[in-house]
Amino acid sequence: MDIPISSMPVIDFWFEFGSNYSYLSVMRIEQDAARAGVRVRWQPFLLGPIFQALGWQTSPFVLQKAKGDYVWLDMDRQCRKYGLPWKKPGNFPRPAILPLRVAVLGAEQNWMAEYCRRIMQMNFAHDRDIDNKEVVAAVLNDMDLPATEIIAQALGDDNKLKLRKQTELAMSKGIFGAPTFFVGEQMYWGNDRLDDALAHARDLLIYPDA
Repeated sequence: MDIPISSMPVIDFWFEFGSNYSYLSVMRIEQDAARAGVRVRWQPFLLGPIFQALGWQTSPFVLQKAKGDYVWLDMDRQCRKYGLPWKKPGNFPRPAILPLRVAVLGAEQNWMAEYCRRIMQMNFAHDRDIDNKEVVAAVLNDMDLPATEIIAQALGDDNKLKLRKQTELAMSKGIFGAPTFFVGEQMYWGNDRLDDALAHARDLLIYPDA
């Protein structure tokens, strides 16, 4: 029996285009959520202000060499596991303010998932600077979307404020890294917890009081 979209359990997916583990989740969440009968709410936000609030000037994968060395080995393994293209970015963490502003604008549009996958691949498969108009416009144009119009809207003051408020909301929810998933009030952190979050959301459909 087909379930109306409005009746599907929801997973809130908090992610950042500069986050390597967000790359893994962005590339698989739409398909995995559909298989589980769960609706995805895309929640782009900026990790930088959260790191700064924690007293860090950049990613802990940069600040802690041993952790950073491990992460790149792990990314190679994880990308092979999921069959994803992978190239260690020449600049990490890569700024992503413009593509995130576009993502905030398009969060409820039907092109959101494909847009996010393409931006992520620019960063983590093609090692491209994603925080510029040329790259973002190329992605949107390749999707047959009105790139000039979308970027102009994304750079509007109202939309800039929306990304700031989105980041403040992430902070208020206790988010400290990406990707992070919420099913109701239950928080799951890290790509390797996506399956658990989807299973919990699916259980809510079967056991609505769970």
